[in-house]
Amino acid sequence: MFDAPASAAAVDLDAYFGRIGYDGPREPTLAVLRAIAFRHPDAIPFENLDVLLGRGVSIVPADIDAKLIAGGRGGYCYEQNGLLKRVLEALGFQVEGLMARVKWMSPDDAPPRPRSHQVLGVMLEGETWLVDAGFGGCVLTAPLRLFSDAEQDTPHGRFRIVDTQTSGVAERQVQADLSGRWAPLYQVSNGAWAEVDYEQANFFTYTHPSSHFTWSMTVGRTTPTARYALKNNRFTHRDVTGAVVEQRDLSVDELETTLRDVIGLPVEPDWRPVLEKVVAWGTPT
Repeated sequence: MFDAPASAAAVDLDAYFGRIGYDGPREPTLAVLRAIAFRHPDAIPFENLDVLLGRGVSIVPADIDAKLIAGGRGGYCYEQNGLLKRVLEALGFQVEGLMARVKWMSPDDAPPRPRSHQVLGVMLEGETWLVDAGFGGCVLTAPLRLFSDAEQDTPHGRFRIVDTQTSGVAERQVQADLSGRWAPLYQVSNGAWAEVDYEQANFFTYTHPSSHFTWSMTVGRTTPTARYALKNNRFTHRDVTGAVVEQRDLSVDELETTLRDVIGLPVEPDWRPVLEKVVAWGTPT
């Protein structure tokens, strides 16, 4: 088991901003929050390769920084939003760590999943803004007003939050296709979570057999002009409206190339056996 992380751990802002290509103001404003939320998912991909490699996932701040900033790697929600929380706090933002119950791609009559997704609540200008750099191919590229049921435009589609007054739980939805259909992503639970809560949830996520991260590869990168996603060896390229530009199954060699050249990960030689398994598994149903 990894040591529990320290919430107030320092972060090298120069290194982080160099990683995401940001050279703007460093003050706790909505404009700065929007700029960071837009750039982070382009520079730091979503990925769970360390789980499949049997390495586990540390959310100790120094380990996150070594991996996501210095190492050029990506990560999943506890790494992504753990890093982003410390960055925003260092800039003077008031930030709470929240948890969400994932509903994405889940049938309406399916049993509820555990709360296993970390998101952030940023208090700014008298409002709470939902910020999330760690939701794969549907990652937010702009903060959302958490307690507003209005439709909210982002650089990568329109979102809304419904049931904002129901038992302190908000459901965030995204326009999933060009028909105008709305599909739920997750329900956000009110109330801040302690770092020790994330440590326990993270351990569940990378070890429990019911966690899809233990038996499938999930990778995503969102650029200013596109969303790219890999589910095992199924590659999907969407434009900013959500329309599919390309979708196909990749060979092992194509998977390595895509991870390196499209997603932007530093592919390591010892990933090859895992990628071979991923191709053999095919696209999860």
